[in-house]
Amino acid sequence: MIFDAATVSMLKLGIWETLYMTFTSSFFAYLIGIPLGIILIVTDKDGIFPIPWFQRILGLIINLLRSVPFIILLIMVLPITKMVVGTTLGASAVIPPLVIASAPYVARVVESSFKEVDAGVIEAAKSMGASPLQIIWKVLLPEAKPSLLVGAALSITTILGYSAMSGFVGGGGLGDIAIKYGYYRYQTAMMFATVAILVIIVQIIQEAGMKLSRVSDKRIK
Repeated sequence: MIFDAATVSMLKLGIWETLYMTFTSSFFAYLIGIPLGIILIVTDKDGIFPIPWFQRILGLIINLLRSVPFIILLIMVLPITKMVVGTTLGASAVIPPLVIASAPYVARVVESSFKEVDAGVIEAAKSMGASPLQIIWKVLLPEAKPSLLVGAALSITTILGYSAMSGFVGGGGLGDIAIKYGYYRYQTAMMFATVAILVIIVQIIQEAGMKLSRVSDKRIK
């Protein structure tokens, strides 16, 4: 296969659509996932505002959503996608299912990051009369920042992988190119090209996340 100007242009559009789907979905997933993660850690039986029964119910709902394979979820939420976006095809149509699939994952990543915060720091804040909101905003979030940044890199690369699956239902991006040309038309070179580009994007995201985490980690300064 010859990578002519038309092919290169198609790959450029695929890269743009993949980045658009990934980062837009990541933004909304974190907009939902961070509050959910905070609620999970705060309402835990050992949390700063324990409500164990509520935490268990919320955790169960999150686990149920996480257990649904993305390709199945993608098809299940087509009516919601149609209602929100107005179409079930293209890059924008993939964003609602991506957010639904990744927000629970993000919530668990955020919860895990908060659990790494030294309990002594939280107890010290409590002893000084800090309110739960102050502990969340001034203790949990700053102390968990390095772990949250690493988790963000992992979450974004996971969402990137989900976006590639959307090519099976005409979602656009590099996954759509790989399936249309690499799979259905047996163009192996195109398949390898899209995979190589995806690997490079993943490496860039992971390196950026790790670097930001090291810069924000007070323990290694």
